[in-house]
Amino acid sequence: MIVALTGIYGVYSQVSPSNEARDAVKEVSVSHISEVPEYDGEHQTIQLNNNQPNFSNSDLSLTKGTWTQFSDLDQLNRVGVANGMLGKELMPRQERERLYVKPTGWHQKFYNDEPLYNRAHLIAYQFSGENNNIKNLMTGTASMNDPGMNDYEIKIGNYIRKTNHHVRYRVTPYFKGNELVARGVQMEAQSIEDGQISFNLFIYNVQEGITIDYQTGYSQKE
Repeated sequence: MIVALTGIYGVYSQVSPSNEARDAVKEVSVSHISEVPEYDGEHQTIQLNNNQPNFSNSDLSLTKGTWTQFSDLDQLNRVGVANGMLGKELMPRQERERLYVKPTGWHQKFYNDEPLYNRAHLIAYQFSGENNNIKNLMTGTASMNDPGMNDYEIKIGNYIRKTNHHVRYRVTPYFKGNELVARGVQMEAQSIEDGQISFNLFIYNVQEGITIDYQTGYSQKE
């Protein structure tokens, strides 16, 4: 069950990461996002680089405090890498407004009365207060967004609120060629004051039973 809580650091979901998502993680022997294999039809989340994030010592510096940085859109208006040093200081104190941005490949369709796509934040609103920022939103399947990304966002958010520590964070969408819908996202995180948070994952932008045309965003049942 997801419980929506309102507090000094905004509205957020507080749950334990789902067993489904934890059990579905597969280890693969690749170190870079460009080497990610095709989705195997079973494991939506895989570990990269033995689950070790690729941050340098300077990346992990707290000299500049907490911050977020978003890439400019490319020539196809696609999002790029999103970076942040996360902490309580960035967490919003107001409820999130309705999303209206239409990211590339946004061709929404409903299957069994459920939407295929979400407007997926690269850096979650609960971490940054960045909501309708076109540089922070991509077309993501419902399952990539939740439980996919959401489970790890919950883990980070709960950790920050409990410890008041900081987490270096990076999300990299992976587009093939000129496709308008990303094949997935790489999520890297490392807690600064201790080693409680540390992962390097790739989450495929897929939905069970649905075939997606990543070039356009159109879809159909398999």
